[in-house]
Amino acid sequence: MPGKIIPVSSASHFSQLLSQSTYTVVDFYADWCGPCKAIAPVFQTLAEKETRAGKLQFVKVDVDSQQEVAKKYGVSAMPTFLVIKSSSVVETIRGANPAALTAAVRKAANDSSGPGASSAVFHTKGRTLGSAAEPSRPVGHGPLAGLQRLVLGNGGFSDVVVRFVALYVISLFAFNGYQAAEESAFNVKAR
Repeated sequence: MPGKIIPVSSASHFSQLLSQSTYTVVDFYADWCGPCKAIAPVFQTLAEKETRAGKLQFVKVDVDSQQEVAKKYGVSAMPTFLVIKSSSVVETIRGANPAALTAAVRKAANDSSGPGASSAVFHTKGRTLGSAAEPSRPVGHGPLAGLQRLVLGNGGFSDVVVRFVALYVISLFAFNGYQAAEESAFNVKAR
């Protein structure tokens, strides 16, 4: 059934769905959520164009009726879209962002239909062998990679500075600064 969005009826149903397809694009929504309703047609169009039996499927999870599933994936803002590959989350889109959702779905669609897509063998970056004195680490990561990630990476110093400035500016120009900061995409707690 190409283009069909599957509504999740229970946590076990969700687990069963994950096992039926390489990629599962999940829309965590709520009936009362305005942005969820606004992006629903985009999600429907993507489902109609990109669904591939056994490779790419689209499901919807009502966070009010399926709180167990939403809690398992740490969903606290609606809409939230997850791209799950073989029961591992590979991409998260928070908020009604059609461009990001479309890009994530197309990336999954290209991966699931590309050459060798059905083979999951050797799709990791690998690790170097280590010893008791120097533990193994991902290939291409030197001894100072941790320091580099601290300064430049997600959650690093520069990330903290950008989030602080963004939240400050958002709260400065809002009528209710606290609420604006809480609802901002730069809020770490909303993740």
